Amino acid sequence: MSLSAVHATLSGLKSCQTDIGTGMDIVTDVAMDLAEAQEGEDSSGIKGMEAMILECAKLDREINCFVEIVEQVTSEVGQQPPEAMFRLTSRVKEQFAEKIARLSDAELQNHQKVVAFKDSISNSLCQAKPDSAENMEEVDEDIAVTQSQVNFSCPLTQVEMVNPMKNKKCNHHYDEAAILSLIKARHNQKKKCRCPVVGCVNTDVKQADLIPDQMLRRMIQNQKRQSNRT
Repeated sequence: MSLSAVHATLSGLKSCQTDIGTGMDIVTDVAMDLAEAQEGEDSSGIKGMEAMILECAKLDREINCFVEIVEQVTSEVGQQPPEAMFRLTSRVKEQFAEKIARLSDAELQNHQKVVAFKDSISNSLCQAKPDSAENMEEVDEDIAVTQSQVNFSCPLTQVEMVNPMKNKKCNHHYDEAAILSLIKARHNQKKKCRCPVVGCVNTDVKQADLIPDQMLRRMIQNQKRQSNRT
């Protein structure tokens, strides 16, 4: 197998990861709907959704490990005699098996999307009221008030966020594409990424600190729907 074919395969795997992330967002949305319908955190539906999220997180982690190992091995092979290519597959398999064996399922709880899932369910359950139509109307009013108090604009792009990400350290929000681009640019410059929110003292924003804010994304989408009706 040529290195160009290997790189094409890795590109395909990274595209799969994007699809996995989208699927996890959809599962989280459905679970939030269940929570808002007052089915409870311990309902079989929500538990099933959580199990799906964990399975997706496990697959995403395995792809990350595989890609990392392949990139490392191919980089080493590129500096060795041509015959080293013949051991490429076996070396990747060996190192991948070793790395996977060291991983723990408990670590999946720290996966970005798993954390986002749990936060989203917790927020949805807090909004859910006892099962009367009157109380459901109160929830809608509370959401409307909250929406009016939240700035939906990204501090980087100054436009409405599409995929809001919450910083666990300073609690500020940014659009996913904008903040990841900034982090990458600062990394290439060998600099730390400062939180773009004016006055924030967080001088080292890292990708690991960011979690998708599904609740905020739903609020943004809800506002769009209301705007389209008027």
